Amino acid sequence: MNRCEWAKSDLLISYHDTEWGVPLHDDRALFEFLVLGGVQAGLSWEMVLKKREAYRTAFDRFDPEAVAGYNAGKIAALLRNREIVRNRLKIAAAVANAKALLDVQKEAGSFDAYLWRFVGGRPRINRWKTFKAAPCETPLSEALSRDLVKRGFKFAGPKICYSMMQAVGMVNDHAIGCFRYRQLGGIP
Repeated sequence: MNRCEWAKSDLLISYHDTEWGVPLHDDRALFEFLVLGGVQAGLSWEMVLKKREAYRTAFDRFDPEAVAGYNAGKIAALLRNREIVRNRLKIAAAVANAKALLDVQKEAGSFDAYLWRFVGGRPRINRWKTFKAAPCETPLSEALSRDLVKRGFKFAGPKICYSMMQAVGMVNDHAIGCFRYRQLGGIP
């Protein structure tokens, strides 16, 4: 079975085959990918996936209202949690992002509606011969990043935004020879 070349370990293969690039419209799940994308900065995605369940537990299943209410005591407890990446800036960013997300929900109705308007409500289908040909950022991810940062989001640069867009199916960046490309709307 042909799949994108980055899916090498069992964990990455499972993620690639079942989640990556599947259009996602749940605010909590979208928030999860934004937070985990920030966590990944400087680290490998496989390492983040290994810690994903610990993050779900530590961050109240990525409930934005709960995370927005984290106080100094909760942040201190997260910094002692050996099962997650204990980076003060990344934890503070998750809290700031939850607060900003709640504001976006009030304005746009949902984080989903806000994000997906950047792609006109439907996935952008790219045609890369290999995953390596896909960019790390695009003018679209730069526009999303600018808007998120303007709204108070942290760890939301163009590369993190593009990675999130790939993960949540806003763009289909599976290589055209990958079996998931066609399954997710691409026509080789």
